[in-house]
Amino acid sequence: MFAAAIETEGHRCLHFRFRLTSGAMATARGLGCLLTLGRWRRGLGVAPQSRAFVAVVPGVSQVDNKSDFLKKRCHRRHPGILQLSCVRLPQALADAAKLLLLESSMPITEKQVQALTNYLWSRHLPVEPEELQRRAVYLEKKYLENADSSKMEEKLREAVLRALRKTTYHWQELSYNEGLSLLYMAARLDGGFAAVSRAFHEIQARLPEFQPKTLMDFGSGTGSVTWAAHSTWGQSLREYMCVDSSAAMLELAEKLLKGGSESGVPSVPGVFFRQFLPVSPKVQFDVVVSAFSLSELPSKADRADVVQTLWRKTSHFLILVENGTKAGHSLLMDARDLVLNGKEKSPLDPRPGFVFAPNKKPREEKFSMVILARGSPEEATRWPRITQPVLKRPRHVHCHLCCPDGQRQHAVITARRHGRDLYRCARVSSWGDLLPVITPSEPPPSPAQDPPES
Repeated sequence: MFAAAIETEGHRCLHFRFRLTSGAMATARGLGCLLTLGRWRRGLGVAPQSRAFVAVVPGVSQVDNKSDFLKKRCHRRHPGILQLSCVRLPQALADAAKLLLLESSMPITEKQVQALTNYLWSRHLPVEPEELQRRAVYLEKKYLENADSSKMEEKLREAVLRALRKTTYHWQELSYNEGLSLLYMAARLDGGFAAVSRAFHEIQARLPEFQPKTLMDFGSGTGSVTWAAHSTWGQSLREYMCVDSSAAMLELAEKLLKGGSESGVPSVPGVFFRQFLPVSPKVQFDVVVSAFSLSELPSKADRADVVQTLWRKTSHFLILVENGTKAGHSLLMDARDLVLNGKEKSPLDPRPGFVFAPNKKPREEKFSMVILARGSPEEATRWPRITQPVLKRPRHVHCHLCCPDGQRQHAVITARRHGRDLYRCARVSSWGDLLPVITPSEPPPSPAQDPPES
């Protein structure tokens, strides 16, 4: 099962789960945070105006079922269902990964895979120079209060440096050679594929008319993004640009595409590999993805430059993925704020951004997601998202919702008060799904209504 934290239209955090299985799965744990930024204007999954949905009254745990919104669909497939029940690696990718592991001159053990997984999951962001200076000043003042003045001059500097070494995270840049690239494939191939598959699924489910033709993957690594995109939009995508600074990673990704060899026929056509981003500012891609790459940059300024560059190269959606830790979440919130509040350098697209949405056996992993889009917020689906596991009780269901205006509500839904259809839809929904309701600006008058349930 996957547990994920998602940023919703109202900038609130929520969670959802889905299951991952594959034929060549490693034992990696801890997937990450995903930030999707978009420049999509038309549609955005808007429900037809002629369709009326249930209404959640602000501040009241009450839902008013106004119409038949299922349109002959079964309750388990109501229009708000977004979770993926099962994610499976493409057979060609799984077979190629197995072949490369079997033919490797450097045997990969389960212990090595787990060690790399734990290391990647526990990494923190590099300490900024300003923060390091602040800590040094604090420690200096602390030692000045307690130190012997006769020995202060000679030992103060040594004491401060020693304390900084003990309390400061020592971030190191990872250099992916052939051996580490293969180990990373064993640890993270399936997890990376599943994370971006969930993001692509959200876009495809809400925007079935969106058919991208070009994709760029920054920090492409093993190329799992290319495989996931091909599985989602293989009929329309014509160009995949994989950018990674590691030549060993690019070579490994190309071998995976060719069935584990250097001379095979690529399973996905139109894939190009390069070590640097396209120089021209006019070159844009329908979908731009950066999975687990921003955390590898040495400073906040470098991350800001990269996010702005990727955003300028995005014509529709930008997807950023990082580990589902506090460090990963903080990084993505900075990136989200940069896009929502910042100004692009030499912007080619004047449309502003807005929030569009957040192995051998199955296992649980965590990541966060926020989706931003170009255009007006009114264009997006205005349904609230379920932010916690749905609590199913006899004859009633508890749903914790994050509404489009950023407010959280606790709705208690019953068949008697809200109708059989809505009750059954809520009962089969999961965290991360959208509940097909709308929030009116003012509570509708209903004098004959029952007192609100708590």
